[in-house]
Amino acid sequence: MESSPSSFGSLSSFETLAMKTHQVFFAYDRNQPNPSQDYRYCPLCGSELQATDQNGNRKCTRCGFVRYKNPFPGVTVLIEKENQVLLGKRQPSSFQGGKWCLPGGFIEYDEDFISAGRREVEEETGLRVSIESILSVMTNYLAPHLHTLVVTMLAHVDSGSAQPGDDIAELGWFPLAGPLPDMAFEADRHIIERYYATRVTGAPIDLDYAG
Repeated sequence: MESSPSSFGSLSSFETLAMKTHQVFFAYDRNQPNPSQDYRYCPLCGSELQATDQNGNRKCTRCGFVRYKNPFPGVTVLIEKENQVLLGKRQPSSFQGGKWCLPGGFIEYDEDFISAGRREVEEETGLRVSIESILSVMTNYLAPHLHTLVVTMLAHVDSGSAQPGDDIAELGWFPLAGPLPDMAFEADRHIIERYYATRVTGAPIDLDYAG
């Protein structure tokens, strides 16, 4: 049986490495003691919260309310144009300030993830985009106080003029083939390299919310 152009046999060593999917990323040693503190008092009655397990969940000593410590849900968007990807340089005061990343951010409580991706792109870049597909979903252990679950989507520009905003200080188009600048998040670098090597666009998107 002949190999297709996208099979492993026809890829360079770089492309073979990039084609391997990674979806869990560690930015710190999770075996070290965790000094981060969560809420100490109940938001319902004000009584003290007590730790219930090693995951950081805490229970009220009076009314029984449980404060679950969960990862933050977020989105990132790979915007492609003429074999280039749009990246933003993070403000010095932001997490991983001075490094580059895909546009993205946290999902609001009443917001679907697709709309969150479009909103974050417009806030950070001034561009309005249509979402094409879901590239991947990734867990990021960024810091003891910051664990995220991120949906990464592929998009193209519909309209607008690129202007940095929110926590982005500078925008730049970079070749998908690299080299990429100093990246804030390992997951962003991986998804760009894998997309360039494979052109696999992933799962279809709900068109009612795509653009």
